[in-house]
Amino acid sequence: MPAPPRRLPIALLLGGLAAGGQALAAETLPETVLERIATDHHDLRLERLATGLEHPWAVAQLPDGSFLVSERPGRLAHISENGDIRHLEGVPEVNARGQGGLLDVMLHPEYGSEGGEQDWIYFTWSQAGSGGTVTALSRARLGDGALEEVEELFVQDRFSGPGRHYGSRLAWLPDGTLVMSIGDRGSHPERSQDRGDHAGSVLRLTETGGVPEDNPYLEDADALDELYSIGNRNIQGMVVNAAGQVWATEHGPLGGDELNLIEPGVNYGWPEVSLGVDYSTRAPIGADSHPEMRDAQYIFEGRFAPSGLAEVASEHFPAWQGNLLAGGLRSQLLKRLVLESDEVAESEVILDGEIGRIRDVRQGRDGALYLLDDDENGSLFRLMPAQ
Repeated sequence: MPAPPRRLPIALLLGGLAAGGQALAAETLPETVLERIATDHHDLRLERLATGLEHPWAVAQLPDGSFLVSERPGRLAHISENGDIRHLEGVPEVNARGQGGLLDVMLHPEYGSEGGEQDWIYFTWSQAGSGGTVTALSRARLGDGALEEVEELFVQDRFSGPGRHYGSRLAWLPDGTLVMSIGDRGSHPERSQDRGDHAGSVLRLTETGGVPEDNPYLEDADALDELYSIGNRNIQGMVVNAAGQVWATEHGPLGGDELNLIEPGVNYGWPEVSLGVDYSTRAPIGADSHPEMRDAQYIFEGRFAPSGLAEVASEHFPAWQGNLLAGGLRSQLLKRLVLESDEVAESEVILDGEIGRIRDVRQGRDGALYLLDDDENGSLFRLMPAQ
């Protein structure tokens, strides 16, 4: 296992909170958290761009350099480049109990193009209804301090409890369709093997929430048309790389967290296959493998608890081209994964507890790397090469 990176912290005032626990004022931002992080190929600088975010879940950078950050209690923050936060009106009423709330946020891939016709913001959220909650997908336009033209595009087929395992990550495929994860919802894992249930799957949708005409299960009378893959416990990291592949990080039960290469019509095994164990009994769950189900490309060590996944394609990090960066919640790790022939050939720990529980990892339009920590006083961070 590679040695942890060497870190050179700067002055004590840069701990993220001022005396008395008050959030830093915007005029003190950005602040340097770590002046230099030595890694195998690049020395990095870690900066805090904004703070005072309540359990931030996802970040998207707008063309003007500002950011949208979803906060799980149901707020969407518009953050200026100097750290000023403005909460937008018009967000649907989310169910923020348990793991639910306002979750992923992503721009249409043609956002900012001439004419503004595709200036849509897509977001996932937990919606309450008869029988419990579901994962929902909406889109809206950014107005002056508010979301406008809010449209509900997709609602999971079955309301249920408990309030966890919503999945909810989004990613755009090269053909302009959208993939979206939905977790097994946390109480009946066998739902992940039911093709007549959206739970425990990856979906593929059109930009308006419809069903693409070449989805893999359309000819299966027992399957829902939106399904793209099944047998996924709870995907909370997902990215489409430069080659058009869908990579996803998936929570196992106790251990057994996975990196999967998501392909159409594939069954990824949960709960028939898992390398994790039951939380209560510590007994194995399912088999180690199954000939009709896809094994994970990589199993994270220990209790990684993955959330947030990005591919590095930025000229700022030439030695990391095509590598994946995976965030960890319980582990508080940021790991770099080197892929060779669709396998993880090596890995490196980039962060180890410096910002706490990592919820999201994104490469921005400017080529910098952005991270969110899952905390009641959370922050938006930036990783760039050290000067």
